[in-house]
Amino acid sequence: MFSNLQIENNKKALILLATASSVLYFIFAYDLVRTDYPKLLLLYSTLFLLFYSLVNYNKTNIKLLTGLAFGFRALFIFAIPNLSQDFYRFIWDGRLLLEGYNPYLFNVASFINNNEFPVAQAEELFKGMGKLNASHFTNYPPLNQLCFLIAALFAKTNILGSVVVMRLIIIAADFGTFYYGKQLLKVINKPVHNIFWYLLNPFIIIELTGNIHFEGVMIFFLIWSLYLLYKGHWILSAVTLGLSVSTKLIPLMFLPLLFQLFMNRETSKTKGILKLTRYYSIVGLVIIISFLPFTSSEFINNYTQTVGLWFQRFEFNASLYYIARAIGYTFRGYNEIAIIGKYIPVLVILFVLIVTFFRNNKSIPLLISSMLFVLSFYYFAATTVHPWYIATLLILSVFTTYKFPLIWSFVIILSYLAYSNTADQENLWIIASEYLIVYSAFTWEVILKKPLGIKKSAII
Repeated sequence: MFSNLQIENNKKALILLATASSVLYFIFAYDLVRTDYPKLLLLYSTLFLLFYSLVNYNKTNIKLLTGLAFGFRALFIFAIPNLSQDFYRFIWDGRLLLEGYNPYLFNVASFINNNEFPVAQAEELFKGMGKLNASHFTNYPPLNQLCFLIAALFAKTNILGSVVVMRLIIIAADFGTFYYGKQLLKVINKPVHNIFWYLLNPFIIIELTGNIHFEGVMIFFLIWSLYLLYKGHWILSAVTLGLSVSTKLIPLMFLPLLFQLFMNRETSKTKGILKLTRYYSIVGLVIIISFLPFTSSEFINNYTQTVGLWFQRFEFNASLYYIARAIGYTFRGYNEIAIIGKYIPVLVILFVLIVTFFRNNKSIPLLISSMLFVLSFYYFAATTVHPWYIATLLILSVFTTYKFPLIWSFVIILSYLAYSNTADQENLWIIASEYLIVYSAFTWEVILKKPLGIKKSAII
């Protein structure tokens, strides 16, 4: 039993941690530019230490942690994102839709260069998103576009108003992730407080709520889908997984991993294959229906070309690719992305197939672990790994024993050093330091450390 003095001291420590976090989040939201790297690093590191303390010492106080998680998010509501320019493109796409244009058929630069301004504050949005973003066609899937459209409906002529609406959508999605994540943790016999390694993480609060990245919406549908799948509601699970893909394409790579789960649940392989085929068909139908309003031959060409840029043009915060690029440059004398980028999707597909057929994916906990490994491999091989990309890794890790995504969510802040100079030039020594830490944690947990067993009650 705790003495009254101990209880009082714990309350004071909690108030201090919560107050300090609130002040630092407020400074982060309203008094920081991403080029001020020392300040960014100091704020983020301190917030991460405070976050770790809050979760680690208040594991049983779910209401308290929930209140803090959403209270900290509320501090960002009226802030303009300061670490990412993407929200300007989100606003543009939403307003373009509202004006009756198909956003997949027009890039921003084509309008501005012809002195055409189809949306309110067009020049300001163009300047805000930057020439690179403005020069290519949008790559955001339909459900993401719907979020942009909702923002345009409520704030057609005000940038901050649009930001607030989009931020509220993401916060609402986090409520959904909290609810279904908590339910999923209960049924697979994992500690409920694990959800706060995601929900209260400064990385998630800053990158998703603060900088308005819709990975949060995609994650909500993904976790909802996994929970429904555990409960045996496979039709609704397929629908919600389709909605997840229609927000961000990433969950597509998880589809093959469902093979063993369906085979294990049915009395015969034939029944398992039939049900899996129906599941895939529903997922595909949801995706097709979401894309139908935008579909044309020109759309397909523009969209595939834009998605291809992530493999054959864009480079940021990569690991294995940078090593392969350096080796190729030694032999050929020029950048290798056009060559290497072609092989990355092939390697990822091969890895997914290996994990699908040669790893045990017969239960939801084991399936989630496989999802974690597949997505980790993809990001290890990718040419571009923006910080907010690893949000999906972090949420998946919540349902496993692996902590390397949590470590990565801390050290990924190092990638922002690229913006501390006017040329946005990456320091490869810093990137190497980031990945040295990540790969060390990954190697220890996945290869060297003896994997912890999964309780039979968690296997379905």
